[in-house]
Amino acid sequence: MAATTRASVSQILRNKDDAAEEEDEPKKKSREDWRKAKELEEARKAGTAPAAVDETGKDINPHIPQYISSAPWYYGTAGPTLKHQRPQEDREAQFTKLDTFYNKGVDTTKVATKFRKGACENCGAMTHKKKDCLDRPRKIGAKFTNAGIAPDEFNQPNLNLSYDGKRDRWNGYDPLEHKAIIEEYQKIEEAKRELRAKKLEQDAVEDDDNAEEDEDKYVDEVDMPGTKVDSKQRITVRNLRIREDTAKYLRNLDPNSAYYDPKTRSMRDNPNPETAESDYTGENFVRFTGDTRAHAAAQLFAWEAHSRGVDVHLLAEPTKLQVLQREYHDKFHKFKSQVKESVLEKYGGEEHLKVPPRELLLAQTEVFTQYNRDGTIANGPEKQLAKSKYEEDVLINNHTSVWGSYWRDGQWGYKCCHSFVKMSYCVGEAGKSVVLEVKDADAGKASTSSAVFKEPAEKKKDKKEKEKSSSSSSSSSSSSSSDSETDHRSKTEKTSKKKKKRKSKKKRKKDKKELKKEEDKLKKALEAEERQQKHASYLLSVDERKRPYNSMYEAKAPTEEEMEAYRMKRQREEDPMSQFM
Repeated sequence: MAATTRASVSQILRNKDDAAEEEDEPKKKSREDWRKAKELEEARKAGTAPAAVDETGKDINPHIPQYISSAPWYYGTAGPTLKHQRPQEDREAQFTKLDTFYNKGVDTTKVATKFRKGACENCGAMTHKKKDCLDRPRKIGAKFTNAGIAPDEFNQPNLNLSYDGKRDRWNGYDPLEHKAIIEEYQKIEEAKRELRAKKLEQDAVEDDDNAEEDEDKYVDEVDMPGTKVDSKQRITVRNLRIREDTAKYLRNLDPNSAYYDPKTRSMRDNPNPETAESDYTGENFVRFTGDTRAHAAAQLFAWEAHSRGVDVHLLAEPTKLQVLQREYHDKFHKFKSQVKESVLEKYGGEEHLKVPPRELLLAQTEVFTQYNRDGTIANGPEKQLAKSKYEEDVLINNHTSVWGSYWRDGQWGYKCCHSFVKMSYCVGEAGKSVVLEVKDADAGKASTSSAVFKEPAEKKKDKKEKEKSSSSSSSSSSSSSSDSETDHRSKTEKTSKKKKKRKSKKKRKKDKKELKKEEDKLKKALEAEERQQKHASYLLSVDERKRPYNSMYEAKAPTEEEMEAYRMKRQREEDPMSQFM
């Protein structure tokens, strides 16, 4: 390989005069020189030309990249070399060698018997002080007892490690420790040899009559390449093809066609499923056609029989295996039929087994479907509505609609029966009329109750009109009933009417005062309920650890006004729009 050299500036200046004297040498390489250098480099890579040689006489690999083989300009090389890529001797001398390692542990060869000055006061070692001692603190240190002096640790050398030395993972490893591993494996191998020899002796005693058979048997037990480890259950793993056959991945070049696994050279599906006739339908089809299933079942039977102590092999004794498999299946079916008959005799129920075939059961139906002449369905079965998976579509208590499907007069109910009672039982159309009648009666009551909170002037007018109508009706009846009444009786009736009018006026005044009192009480109860709700929301927003203590010493039964205020202010959960108010 042609290596380009780079000279330093000082060398260029020194050689300037010499270059000027040599007029014949060109200053720059010509195109022909570059072409020759390129051809030489290609010839060295091809092996037709000898490789370049460095200053030590060693060949330089022509395939080494140029950025590795070319030396830097400050290195001062005149020819091809790889010395700049090797460790420099002058630099390596300042670092510690790799075979120098740290000593670990303590030096047990020298153990002191007396306490030495400057040693650890706890254990007596010279290599550390009491504050750095890792031994258990003694009740009386070695300084005062002169007993149990601990050995000194090794004095670690001051190593100057290089880049490789700092990352040496085997630094400090004792090669003698590897002998224990070698001895352990040697013992295992010797035990295996003894077991193998005992097994061979037993087989030789059993088959002493035919020595050739024994030799074939031992040869068959040898594991061959490309097969399973256990030779008695040998399975080939080769998946090769004949060169004349078309490759599976070339049958359909569409990337979305059947997947081809290049590692196992297998294509499970049919690469051309559109074509009716194809010479290759995928390995899944071939794998389960013909005698493939029977062969797989026979192989499985041979493995199971061998695991239970029967000496049989699919490839060595196929006839024996087939006879054993047939006997096994016959006995199995016979035993199964006996168990079935015994169960039927004991518990009965044989009539339930005599049913039509599954094809007839699934083919028959009672759904009437009418077709037109063109084949389209004219009158078919009713379309089944797809129900939701959520809880609101679960209908209960004979209802055909969910709660909240009906709304009237500020109340939610069921659309099927117009019931406003949640979790009630549905009575269908018959319950709608009953609910309506009850609703009308409730409406009358509600109108009378709401009239209490109307203005007293309106109520006063209604009562006056009723009294006028009643007085006129009474006078007409009295005049018509008896024309021969005396004037004295008429005077008494006038006085009685005046008294009634006075009483009604007094009663109306009392009712007005009572209504005003009730209105005032209700307003106060509503204000108190609002304050209580605001206080409750405030307590819920505060941390539970900072809430004040709540005692029940003022607990008492609520009044009618407080209950009415609670009903007016409470949040109705049955109203689905209450969360948006």
